[in-house]
Amino acid sequence: MYASNTSGGSISFGLGGGASNISLPNNQNINKFSVDPTNTSFIVLESGRYYITYQVNTTASLGVGAGTRILRNGAAIPGTILTPALGTSTYNNDCIASLNAGDTLSLQLFSTILLIATLLSANGSVGAALTIIKLQ
Repeated sequence: MYASNTSGGSISFGLGGGASNISLPNNQNINKFSVDPTNTSFIVLESGRYYITYQVNTTASLGVGAGTRILRNGAAIPGTILTPALGTSTYNNDCIASLNAGDTLSLQLFSTILLIATLLSANGSVGAALTIIKLQ
């Protein structure tokens, strides 16, 4: 399964931070998955072990306290949480996880501080992408 965001978009959090699932409406190849109407939740159709990888690229460095993660049924999958010690504009992570049919997966940007993030979109650049490959 592959889905990306090449159209950009802003994500804002007020004082105290917050979290937002990232919409991935572009270049969808979702064989053996389904997607919700907002393009933020991907539903696993077959149980198994999966390789999961993601990237998030923003137009400017996000401060300390910002991070990314993959949610499984609303809870972070251990090993997918990335909270850099220094500000960055590029987040990449991957893991292997056992998933069940019916599980929902979402790519999420979060922050413990005030934040406005704009996903990269210039000239068809990938602002965010999620790849999930069934291993067994």
